Amino acid sequence: MNTWSAIAAASMLIAAAMSGLYWRERQRRLLLSQEMDGLNKQLSIKSTGDAMPGLLTRAVFDTALARKSQKVDGGGGSFGVLYVALDNFVLLNDAFGNEAGDRLLKDVSRRLSLSNGAKTQACHIGVGEFALIVEGGQHSASASAQRVSDALAVPFTYEAIRAQLTCSIGIAVYPDHGAISKLLGNAALAMRSVKLNGGSDFCLYDPKMGLEVREQALLFNDLRSALDKGEFELYFQPKIDAISLQVTGAEALLRWHHPERGLVSPVVFIPLAEQYGLIGPIGHWVIEEACRKAARWREQGLRMRVAVNISGYQMREDDLVNRIEAALQRNGIQPERFTCEITESVAMEDTKVTQLTFEKMRDAGFHVSIDDFGTGYSSLAALRKLPARELKIDRAFVSDLEESEDARSIAQSIVNLATALNLRVVAEGVETAGQRDLLVAMGCNELQGFLFSMPMPAYELERLALHEHQPDEMEFRKSLFSETYLGKLR
Repeated sequence: MNTWSAIAAASMLIAAAMSGLYWRERQRRLLLSQEMDGLNKQLSIKSTGDAMPGLLTRAVFDTALARKSQKVDGGGGSFGVLYVALDNFVLLNDAFGNEAGDRLLKDVSRRLSLSNGAKTQACHIGVGEFALIVEGGQHSASASAQRVSDALAVPFTYEAIRAQLTCSIGIAVYPDHGAISKLLGNAALAMRSVKLNGGSDFCLYDPKMGLEVREQALLFNDLRSALDKGEFELYFQPKIDAISLQVTGAEALLRWHHPERGLVSPVVFIPLAEQYGLIGPIGHWVIEEACRKAARWREQGLRMRVAVNISGYQMREDDLVNRIEAALQRNGIQPERFTCEITESVAMEDTKVTQLTFEKMRDAGFHVSIDDFGTGYSSLAALRKLPARELKIDRAFVSDLEESEDARSIAQSIVNLATALNLRVVAEGVETAGQRDLLVAMGCNELQGFLFSMPMPAYELERLALHEHQPDEMEFRKSLFSETYLGKLR
């Protein structure tokens, strides 16, 4: 082969190789382009919504906020942001399981996306937390919050599960409540303020809320160590027989002696303990301490029934009844002389764990009382299944007895219902003689409130019963005293 032939052959080989490389590169670029198109489609889907039906992602929501603020800056007007937190989602998720919890969140998302019309812009912020953009100023935003609250208040039903949700909503309006960069954070502050005050409500942002949240954070930090430092004490409020007006028992009420703040009301710190997971150990301390005080009174000759409030968190603990039984045995207290007071809303929770706890309480022989009765959604069928021996009329009805015909009708209905079910009735929050007389006429069995006694330390109740009893002070039922002590009186 001559030189030119060799060169021609080499050129053909090089051309073929180059052609192969070209088509390989073209194919690679085509595949890369297809992959990029796929990624762009995924990003496009994520940028217009997430797994929650009808909701935007956080990025798209933030873009919508920026555009709304630019429109307001250029043409005037205002708009609001609602920060919505489900008060009891974690509880329901734990009770019914993650699958039911996921379904619940999806249904919540649908309701939120429709709550304020087709133009509702909402996103999923975190576990059980959402944000919405709504039109108008403060009045309009408050009306939107009410619509959201009403939409979520309708029970969610799945097969045999019926879930009742409440929510806390914070409202921040642009430009009234600060720069756009702080609007969502200010709405969240307002939401936390609602939660700190019991939840199930909505409120507008106020600059003072930042200080309030900081104050609550400091208080919570102190609360975490209060139990170890021995800063808690039980006070006791006597229960009075409605006919004889004699003391028949007492309810244990928790008090916190803060080293700097003094006596902190349970209205302040109990919601904090419940919200941040401290109510369990505090509740167990209350049970143990109440049993110790009852044992001390028994040693002195006073056998008195003690009532303890049991939280919803405790009702969902597998070992609650075992803990109570152990505390009773250590202190020599009979189970029937220990009352578990459980709020109506917790008692009506149709969860396997709660119902199992009630069954264990029945088997253990505890005296069970349904507290705050009249504020929940009890049915006759549900009440009949509970091991309750008494109902406590909520103080909200008692306080209005003298002025409100509705309050009197509700109180009388509760007494009639309890009588039909062979349950005793206790009225709490009795502060006037007029309230006392009305409740006695209705057929209440026991009364409790400031009219008879303020809550007092255990030693003070013991003093009144055993040592320095005066004729003009409260009278204790004779059956509460041991024969030894009665012999001393004679």
